[in-house]
Amino acid sequence: MVLLHALHALAGALSIVCGLGVLLGIAYTVTASVLVGRFFSRAAAVPRDYPGVTVAKPLHGDEWDLVQHLESYFVQDYPGPVQHLFGVHDAGDAALAAVETLRARYPDANIKVVADARLYGPNRKVANLVNMLEHAEHSVLCLADSDVLVGRDYLRAVVGALQQPEVGIVTSVYRGVASPGFWPGVAVAMTNYHFLPGVITGLFIGRARPCFGQTIAITRATLERIGGLARFAHHLAEDHALGEAVRQVGAQVVIPPFVVGHACVEETFAKLYAHELRWSCTIRAADRLGHAGSVLMHPVPLALLAVLFSGGTPAACWLTVAALAARALLMLKTSRATGAGLRGALWLPFVDLLQFMVFVASFFSSHVVWRGTRFRVDREGLLSPAGES
Repeated sequence: MVLLHALHALAGALSIVCGLGVLLGIAYTVTASVLVGRFFSRAAAVPRDYPGVTVAKPLHGDEWDLVQHLESYFVQDYPGPVQHLFGVHDAGDAALAAVETLRARYPDANIKVVADARLYGPNRKVANLVNMLEHAEHSVLCLADSDVLVGRDYLRAVVGALQQPEVGIVTSVYRGVASPGFWPGVAVAMTNYHFLPGVITGLFIGRARPCFGQTIAITRATLERIGGLARFAHHLAEDHALGEAVRQVGAQVVIPPFVVGHACVEETFAKLYAHELRWSCTIRAADRLGHAGSVLMHPVPLALLAVLFSGGTPAACWLTVAALAARALLMLKTSRATGAGLRGALWLPFVDLLQFMVFVASFFSSHVVWRGTRFRVDREGLLSPAGES
């Protein structure tokens, strides 16, 4: 009987804690809805001139819509010279077929392919970039993942931001672009209605210190000032580490008011879960306190827990309705601000539960799978093969 009373008291306490979390989560969600619109309503900086830009793209495999994603960098409304630099570790990489297609479509474009197998640590993307940048022709470097889709004014906005005083890196937020299938649609919803507003809200309140691989624009002088790229070859989140290194030398990392597209191609639950867990572990490694505080970004799962622990009281049920309404508001505001559709909207409660499951699992995982290889991640976010200590 004593044990039963103790369990009942514990359940009551947990329901109160979860209920308070829901209230704070709803407040956060409504605030994020406002801030997303405010972020994209700002004007982008106009370049004072148009220096040459080297766009560096590390490639690996024949990705979905690779030609279309790469081509978006060839049709830029940018008056300055642009070098398109592509890197692979293997000269037989299937991704090079897309580059040859672009050579045929744009015979006057400045295109160079670097096939170099040298590695400097477990992060193969960093090694690819290090090898490529030996062949960069221009002092402005724009490093961008291969699965990114950009608008025609992308380089103008990036260069304009990079030319502002004290700016060391320009990066960008991104929204999901789904390949065919159910799970890519879920991935888009996770990106658009959880990750994106979370970053923007974090920027406004001064908590977020992002730097994303979807865009890293930096001058050669700044890159040399922080010691080059090879020093990040053991980092899981090399983009975040690069941003922190720039901040440490007194420069700023800025995010202009535009969004790029990021391909969501995980066609199975297992692949989606592995990708989201890797990303969540990356965030935890970069900012443990902030990652723990992001529990407030999950009002719907917290509301369902409040219902469970309270035995389904009316108050807990109404909190669930309010949480769903707040999430729907955020979804609509984000879709309007970014110009994205409502892909995955009908599955939003399921998406929220899946996102919460990944969030919880990230606290119990010290390993990630990256391009088919399992790595161990230490407390500093450094990678080592899973078999090593």
